[in-house]
Amino acid sequence: MFNYVVTAQKPTAVTHSVVGNFTSPTDPNLILCKSTRLEIHLMSPDGLHPLYDIPLYGKVATMNLFRPPLEKQDLLFVSTEHYKFFVLQYNSKTKEINTLASGDVKEGPRREVDRGPICVVDPESRFVGLHIYEGLFKVIPFAPKSASFGEAFNVRMEESVVIDIKCLHDAGKTKNGLIAVLYEDSKEHRHVKAYEVDVSKKELADVHWSYANCEQGATLLMPVARPIGGVIIVGESTITYTNGTVHKAIPMRNAIPKAYGLVDETRFLLGDHRGDLYVLLLEADPAGKLLDLRLELLGQTSIAATLSYLDNGHLYVGSTYGDSQLVRLLTEKENGSYVQHLDSYTNLGPITDMCVTDLDRQGQCQVVTCSGVLKDGSLRIIRNGVGINEQASVELPAIKGLWSLRPSFADRFDKYIVLSFVGETRVLAIDGEALEESEIDGFQAEQGTIYAGNLINNLLLQVTPSAVSLADASTLASVWTWSPPNGAVINVASASSSQVALGVGGGHLVYFEVEGNTLRQVSSVTLEHEIACVDISPLATDEPAARADVVAVGMWTEISVRLLRLPNLTTIATEPLGGEIIPRSVLLASFEAVPYLFCALGDGHLFTFVLDLSESALREKKKISLGTQPIMLNTFRANGATHVFAASDRPTVIYSNNKKLLFSNVNRKEVAHMCPFNSENFPDSLALTTHDSLTVGTIDDIQKLHIRTVRLNEQPRRLSHMTLPSGLGTYAVLTMQFTVLANGDETDLHWLRLFDDQTYELRDSFAMLPSEMVNSIAVGRFANDDLQYYVVGTAHTIEGEAEPTKGRLLVFSVSDEQQLVRTAEQTIKGAPYSVSFFNGKLLATVNSRVQLYEWLTPEDGSRQLKLECEHVGHIVALQHATRGDFIAVADLMKSISLLLYKPAEQRLEEIARDYNVAWMTAIEVLDDDTFLGAENSSNLFTVRRNAEAATDEERARLDPIGQFHLGHFVNKFRRGSLVMKALEGEGLSLDTLLFASVSGAVGVIATLSEEQYKFFEKVQTSLASLIKGVGGLTHKDWRSFRNERKVESARNFLDGDLIESYLELSQDLQLQVAKSVELSVDDLTKH
Repeated sequence: MFNYVVTAQKPTAVTHSVVGNFTSPTDPNLILCKSTRLEIHLMSPDGLHPLYDIPLYGKVATMNLFRPPLEKQDLLFVSTEHYKFFVLQYNSKTKEINTLASGDVKEGPRREVDRGPICVVDPESRFVGLHIYEGLFKVIPFAPKSASFGEAFNVRMEESVVIDIKCLHDAGKTKNGLIAVLYEDSKEHRHVKAYEVDVSKKELADVHWSYANCEQGATLLMPVARPIGGVIIVGESTITYTNGTVHKAIPMRNAIPKAYGLVDETRFLLGDHRGDLYVLLLEADPAGKLLDLRLELLGQTSIAATLSYLDNGHLYVGSTYGDSQLVRLLTEKENGSYVQHLDSYTNLGPITDMCVTDLDRQGQCQVVTCSGVLKDGSLRIIRNGVGINEQASVELPAIKGLWSLRPSFADRFDKYIVLSFVGETRVLAIDGEALEESEIDGFQAEQGTIYAGNLINNLLLQVTPSAVSLADASTLASVWTWSPPNGAVINVASASSSQVALGVGGGHLVYFEVEGNTLRQVSSVTLEHEIACVDISPLATDEPAARADVVAVGMWTEISVRLLRLPNLTTIATEPLGGEIIPRSVLLASFEAVPYLFCALGDGHLFTFVLDLSESALREKKKISLGTQPIMLNTFRANGATHVFAASDRPTVIYSNNKKLLFSNVNRKEVAHMCPFNSENFPDSLALTTHDSLTVGTIDDIQKLHIRTVRLNEQPRRLSHMTLPSGLGTYAVLTMQFTVLANGDETDLHWLRLFDDQTYELRDSFAMLPSEMVNSIAVGRFANDDLQYYVVGTAHTIEGEAEPTKGRLLVFSVSDEQQLVRTAEQTIKGAPYSVSFFNGKLLATVNSRVQLYEWLTPEDGSRQLKLECEHVGHIVALQHATRGDFIAVADLMKSISLLLYKPAEQRLEEIARDYNVAWMTAIEVLDDDTFLGAENSSNLFTVRRNAEAATDEERARLDPIGQFHLGHFVNKFRRGSLVMKALEGEGLSLDTLLFASVSGAVGVIATLSEEQYKFFEKVQTSLASLIKGVGGLTHKDWRSFRNERKVESARNFLDGDLIESYLELSQDLQLQVAKSVELSVDDLTKH
């Protein structure tokens, strides 16, 4: 079993942020860390501007800016969770980020600190200190004259449980740097000691000063700059200042401090677990003696992980619990707060659960996640596609077509929109930002329009069922008209800048060219069947006056598409489409110098062909379903490239990347017609119609994850989706509501919330009992019942219990009015960590047991769950996944075990297990014998059951067959995909899983064949040798499976992020990689 792992959404949770002058001595920079990536921004009066987004072969543990005495700009010190460190320097001349130093600080078999690594940088840049292992403080000396680090050394620390360490400001008054250590003794009392770090003697010198018996909840130290000096100790109910001789404490509202930031020497910002933002003011006399401390509440932000004061009252709030924010600190209150929100930056993390649904049943899923913590909790709806940002909209029902017109052929901007209705044509003109009714005298307003456009010689073209009209673009007066002979009806029309093609009743195709202020009929042909659609778009789309060499027509009766050569209308290719649905729209377009013919049918299917004009042939016929209603095709330009808009009940943008056609859904329910509309006030926009409105909007990036947020103001934990018989759908979400009482105490209440799956309006709620917490949810049907049910698993939290001993399984149906109906309840002895429907029954993992419940339906109409059988022997059965009669169980510590349900015996039997130790976080079944797991060291692994083995011992073992360090803590796997299904016969047909993580990263795991794996492994090897990691980090080391017990190379997994970085390489490097797999650059790109 071979797997390809790629990130669809980069990590979004901000874990670290620093402010300084990194890219130049004067550039104010904000540098962010998002798990495995660094982002460098430039601060300006109009906001933050991204400069660099740097992927790392490592997960950042600490990040600090510092400036050695001889440097003009700051350096960045980064350490990773795998004990590497590096120093980055920006080269202003080459615009490159260079690695100034790097190293490894891993020790032998020592105990790591429980609270995570701590890094401090001496204010005078004499050393960098790292606390990674209990009882050790690693010092890396820095030599300012040579701008280099010396040999690192360890010094012993008496304190084994260190809470925080900070470097103190001595302003050069001591030869050695000072550190303050907040620690806990064996009696769980907390104290602070200050030490001198003697670099020459490689030791922590005698205690400089100490402060005993801090508040029990003290977790944070904040060093104070000179002349005041000393340190501030932040607890949960007090804030204390000390410098060894002066001590000052003030009370504060009970809170857990999460982050702090420095405004200046006397003002500190504090953020707590509720999202409250405080400012701490230090008042001192001119000599620097502290007089008083004052704490003021400013307002609310997201729950902060980092606080970085930028300038001029602007503050960046980095969050791992909710969206990060840019806020302004006000001098006067507005709406009861000193905090003004300026901007927010989406954070999906931490994702605790997700649901993958194809609500439109079009082969493209959307992902709904449970995101955020406490008040920052939300649902996030993630779709891959194209966003239309509405600029203007007007109610206009029954529009049958629309076209944009420029006021002259040479003009850059459009002015008019021509709207066709049954029996009439209307014209709208742009005036500033308003669309107003207008008239073009040379157009026939009393008929519906079939086609309109600009022609050379400053002409405007209108085609109606009875006539072709030309108007002067300057005067708007009529200059020429033509009607088909014998009262024939014009059915379809198309035009280039100098050519017009008409499909006239009776199968007549008529071709005109512009001649002066008229059209000259050049040729005509009578085809065997009626013409259903026609297109004469030039393939050279970059030239305004380009001419077409061929015309494409879709045919009635024979259901085909034809290609005819201009000007004599000789048929050069005919391609039958099959079936009975007529083509409704054809389009000629060129992508990346490849000419295509698109043919859309009335049932939502689209055919694509590659034009081979040299051989007069249509090749590479492919078909895809884009909806269920007729499709109308049109081209538009975005970011300098041509795209095709397919208007239908599932509007789609078609584009090309590396000479492959790709399809992206548009974030609108339906679009009947589209035309490009590029005006001064609405540049690069599209005009779109639905059955009742006209909208003008700009288009987002073509291929992008679009994220919609549904604020809950409470923490979502689990969710599931149900489609009702009426067609309505609901999401059931388990939430935790966090409340602060009037006396300052905090309490939480757990809920089942029911939301409409289209509007996300809250439809119903069910409150759990006090002290009852929600654990799990599943949706499905029981074997002997036609109704669908939500089953919710809960546990009672009782003080003093090591693990819950009591819980409930609650069964709900949903009425057609989207109301919850409680149907049954079952008391259980423990916490149901996961539940699912299994063979028409209910499967639950309760504490250390796996239990199977049957559904009873007595004649009295009641419903109830009854325990049928159970399996014991787990430590804590956290999650499970099923396939057929097999149940894969993820244990808290004991990796994966495989159970078999035997219906005849009503028994669950363990048939195999993985005997390695793994602290599991997620599980999924890949096939009958292969299982995927994620564990708490951010690794993925696969195990396989050898069902054909000769001995019972071998058959009872799940053998590890693959392993990979992902770098993200995975909470959930779900089957599905974020991209539209590919064209028939194109691309790899892959079985895919989605994963969701604490960092907000969402990714895809695709199963490959052995042949595919070997090919891409060669590509990966070649890329790893060419692309050097920032900071001297290596790809091989980064992706190696690593936990507390072992470090082993990755196997049978491929790093899709690295492989897909090939597309961003220079042409020379692409050529080197392509040669390594004996392919051309184009052929490798198409893979």
